[in-house]
Amino acid sequence: MQDRNISGILIIDKPQGVTSHDMVGLCRKLYGTRKVGHAGTLDPMATGVLVMLIGRAAKASDFLLEKVKTYEATLRFGIATDTQDVTGEVIASTDTAPTPEELEAVLPSFRGEILQVPPMYSALKRNGQKLYDLARQGIEIDREARPVTIYGLNCTDFRKDDFTEADLTVTCSKGTYIRTLCNDIGERLGCLGTMAALRRTKSGMFTLENAVTPDALREMSEAERDALLLPIEDAFADLPAVKLPPFFAKLAHSGLEIYQKKIGTHLTDGTMVRFYDENGFFALGEVRPYEDGSAIKPIKQF
Repeated sequence: MQDRNISGILIIDKPQGVTSHDMVGLCRKLYGTRKVGHAGTLDPMATGVLVMLIGRAAKASDFLLEKVKTYEATLRFGIATDTQDVTGEVIASTDTAPTPEELEAVLPSFRGEILQVPPMYSALKRNGQKLYDLARQGIEIDREARPVTIYGLNCTDFRKDDFTEADLTVTCSKGTYIRTLCNDIGERLGCLGTMAALRRTKSGMFTLENAVTPDALREMSEAERDALLLPIEDAFADLPAVKLPPFFAKLAHSGLEIYQKKIGTHLTDGTMVRFYDENGFFALGEVRPYEDGSAIKPIKQF
């Protein structure tokens, strides 16, 4: 493949039944470049916002993985599965189900910083082996609980039909497993629970309003697909922008720290910024303390 000189961010509305890696392959083919990544995997059963990073934008992956994400999930009561979602084998069941009031009563205990034990069916590694590979061999190992943050958790619908189910809206930090959250809520209620559906509606600054389906993408011309690409700096629109004069821009391009007293900024330590020169956005920087004062250190060049 001859790599095209093209960069930007593409938001795909991932359909059910395909992997995030499938979407990487599609973008490599349609955009004519090997340099494609994404900012947070969606399981095959999940749908919704998948942030694709084309060309130089792939360098932003580590930073975008840290962004807060929002999901719509369906929690089905009465069963537990080995994968914690309805694609797995049922390992326990019960005839009991909660009332809406009982569900609402336990939700506050899952908001804020909580501890989650990662599921065996996950891509986490232990001694170089992915947990889901071990799980498929019937091997289960102890996993340490990890802190995650649930910024928002609300029930938007509760119904009893063939199953008792609740629709949840979840806003959470990196590393949160929504299916584990569903499993844990079911256990807390004493009636078991598993995830029946999952749709990501927001990842960082990007929402379904920005998204295109793979089928629509395939039908477009090259020019139409290129026009969908968002500028790399859109991923960091929430960060303050620092425009550097040519001399200091040259220093920053070389990876040297820029002292705030030299450029007239007064940002606090730890602040992340977008660096601009006369040609536009070119790097992320972080404010750090030095012996001679506070300076902004370039930490990722684009």
